[in-house]
Amino acid sequence: MRLTADANKFGLLAFVAAVLMTAAMSSAAGDVVAIRQADMKAMAAAAKTISGMFKDPTTYKANEFKWAADTIRDRSGGVLSAHFASEADSRQSKAGPNILKERDRFDRIANDLRDYAVALGAAAQNNSGPMSGSMRMKPGEAMGGGPLGTHVRNEQQLLAMPAEHAFHLMLQTCTTCHAKFRME
Repeated sequence: MRLTADANKFGLLAFVAAVLMTAAMSSAAGDVVAIRQADMKAMAAAAKTISGMFKDPTTYKANEFKWAADTIRDRSGGVLSAHFASEADSRQSKAGPNILKERDRFDRIANDLRDYAVALGAAAQNNSGPMSGSMRMKPGEAMGGGPLGTHVRNEQQLLAMPAEHAFHLMLQTCTTCHAKFRME
């Protein structure tokens, strides 16, 4: 009789542990979704800040521009990839299931985003006064890339291009990722 009571206690304890583990894993998946959504919103707000300065160069402030670029840099690359390291089964998630299947492409896009943000941060650091003409694209200058063919150039070319061009390539990178890996 004592053995049966101990077995029942062990079974109950195992059941409670399984329920708690499942709840913790479900909560962790929800937390990851909430964190990555917050990061995406922060990157979108930062991009909007930069966009506003290109639309009206008189509003350019190097420290705000750099802060916005650094916000994107700090939430892209490996950080962004880590947010999508496993399939999060959450109704709030808009991530497509193909991220895990196309991990290399997703990681390249996340790294491209980071590289463009680094170039934007460097441009802000090099242009502490008013927005210089070297930060702006010239009329007729080719944008390159395209929404499904964004490419990161080597670091030297990336840092040599106008910041506005790097910004447009960064936005194309966002569009590429959303078109490929986001469910609507």
